[in-house]
Amino acid sequence: MKLTRKYIDPKTKSGTVSLIPEEPEDMWHAYNLITVGDHVKSSTIRKIKEETSTGSSSSQRIRTTLTLSVEGTEFDTTACTLRVKGRNVEENKFVKMGAYHTIDLVLNQPFTLVKDHWDLIAFERLDLACDASKTADVAVLIMQEGLAHICLLTSCMTVTRARIEQNIPRKRKGIVAQHDKGMEKFYETVMQAFLRHIRFEVVKCILVASPGFVKDQFYEYLFAEAIKQDIKSVIENKAKFLLVRSSSGHRHALKEVLAEPATAIKLADTKAAGEVKALDAFYQMLQNEPDRAFFGFDHVIRANELNAIEVLMMTDELFRSQDVKLRKKYVTLVESVKEKGGEFRLFSSLHVSGEQLGKLSGVAAILRFPVPDVESSSDEDDDNKDLMSYT
Repeated sequence: MKLTRKYIDPKTKSGTVSLIPEEPEDMWHAYNLITVGDHVKSSTIRKIKEETSTGSSSSQRIRTTLTLSVEGTEFDTTACTLRVKGRNVEENKFVKMGAYHTIDLVLNQPFTLVKDHWDLIAFERLDLACDASKTADVAVLIMQEGLAHICLLTSCMTVTRARIEQNIPRKRKGIVAQHDKGMEKFYETVMQAFLRHIRFEVVKCILVASPGFVKDQFYEYLFAEAIKQDIKSVIENKAKFLLVRSSSGHRHALKEVLAEPATAIKLADTKAAGEVKALDAFYQMLQNEPDRAFFGFDHVIRANELNAIEVLMMTDELFRSQDVKLRKKYVTLVESVKEKGGEFRLFSSLHVSGEQLGKLSGVAAILRFPVPDVESSSDEDDDNKDLMSYT
């Protein structure tokens, strides 16, 4: 994300930023930055009707610049586009004040975002969006006989770039030629998709995972063809490949692939690995020392009241709540944990680790010391009641 202008009042925390999304992931950052009540200004297309002197009417589509008071947003994960809905709040010769409109934000389209209050989460999201060092750097090929998924892992998203599925003839006693021919055709299809979607100059690591020997056979096929066809991008990046075992070729196997020790070493300098490692540490703590691992807002805030939180983990989905008061309570929790010396990790709901955390209510914490009384005392209260009373 390119930041072209920024002014935020240090006292009131109100202010304006002008941004240009340059990568697909930037649209996800914009989706998390823009909340209900913000003002968004950008170029858009508006259909207008004109009536002639004879009474007939005609319509045309014109490009104009509008400023909307945001009432809702929609993110398309496939096209990586963002729809911003709201009312026009600035004079415009084509659109009346208060009229509804939807701006479609796309790559390389500048927009200006105005907030009455830039909170801690918004600042962190802005810094993350504009940090070029935190871009995509992991590619994953998960496969089994007849099925393959090509995924790209950015700091905040797990994007499935291709799904390849082909029927492979079964092996029969004494007859394996048809099966081998089918597998070779399958490997050829996977290789072409792989070359089309992987940017070798960007990725730092390429994981190839499968049950059995499928990954090994594909790896041998890929480099044999690379030498035969003189595909330098593959040959020159051989050191980036890592073969890992998985239980299947389905996308959900990505979690176990990232949890492999060999994978963790290879991904040591990526943000994706940091999130996976933090969540894995939480699960280990939950299994071995359950009094030092809590999840759910009710349990976590009680642990925070005792200054017990060492690492707080939350999904970004919580901070997209259209309930401003509810969002403020989540932000207050984060600020409190940081003030007490705790670490905060924000997980993307589009990342495999964020999906797992979402199943634990989206809030979890690793504690500095065992707090056995937190869970028992919180059982007496209602989670929602406690959430609404927390400040």
